[in-house]
Amino acid sequence: MSNRTYAILGTGALGGFYGAKLQKAGMNVHFLLHRDYQQVCSHGLIIESKDGDFNLPQVNAYDDVKNMPKCDVVVVALKTTQNHLLSKMLPSVVKENGVVLVLQNGFGIEAEIAEIVGSNIIGGLCFLCSNKIAPGHIHHLDYGQIKLGEYAVNYNSVGITDKMQLLKEDFENAGISIELTEDLNQARWQKLVWNIPYNGLSVVLDATTNELMADIHTRKLVEQLMQEVAVAAKSTGRIIDQSFIQMMLDYTVNMKPYRTSMKIDYDENRPLEIEAIFGNPLRKAQEKGVSLPQIECLYTLLKFLDARKR
Repeated sequence: MSNRTYAILGTGALGGFYGAKLQKAGMNVHFLLHRDYQQVCSHGLIIESKDGDFNLPQVNAYDDVKNMPKCDVVVVALKTTQNHLLSKMLPSVVKENGVVLVLQNGFGIEAEIAEIVGSNIIGGLCFLCSNKIAPGHIHHLDYGQIKLGEYAVNYNSVGITDKMQLLKEDFENAGISIELTEDLNQARWQKLVWNIPYNGLSVVLDATTNELMADIHTRKLVEQLMQEVAVAAKSTGRIIDQSFIQMMLDYTVNMKPYRTSMKIDYDENRPLEIEAIFGNPLRKAQEKGVSLPQIECLYTLLKFLDARKR
């Protein structure tokens, strides 16, 4: 059994699920919470999962990062709209030579975190259908695998590192499927193939994933947006082939009806992760002289809707 300590920054649908699985497997896990702190202190975490329900009546819960111990692995599972807080949070909770594991959607996030902690940053791309349905109560609907890649300056490929292997071991012991990638930048673009069309259209069209796939016109629009992501990736030297796009379409057809994380944020009047998921890749493509008209249109619509909610 690993003796590595884990800190979960953001105990929501994603951080709460993975952190609970790690604790259930015997890991020493510390959870940072905000609104749910009192509930989780008193009653722990409840996980409803397609893989089997379980409860953790007692967890190490904190409402202030300053009270948390320094940990070997710090999992960033906050929304990217809260990343401005990380400069004050990470230094107090990451051990010397500790690893920061970034489980967030979007593009260019690790480079921003490197400005705070320097090195030892691993990006994680989660393919997970999970919702927080009540304080401390998480419903895992489908999938759950994570793709890990280590960050290097300018997203240069560093291969499969020892740090990645150690995390893989811990997560697999917790029943979480892990894939390792030599190229984090490629993996980030691949994740955007799903995130850009489904997160964006779910908000603009007020639709679940199954509704988007059931209509011939919106399905075509999903595919066109995916193709634009592939064009953007190619401008940075990363190739996303048609078979990967088809795999993402097939995954979505076969998954349970799902209200995306961005749609939930929109419905609950929370800020949307527009810049990380849409703005950053758009700007990267523009730097390379590449135009992405449909993604840019979606970005503009989301900015309008988000501003109107604010």
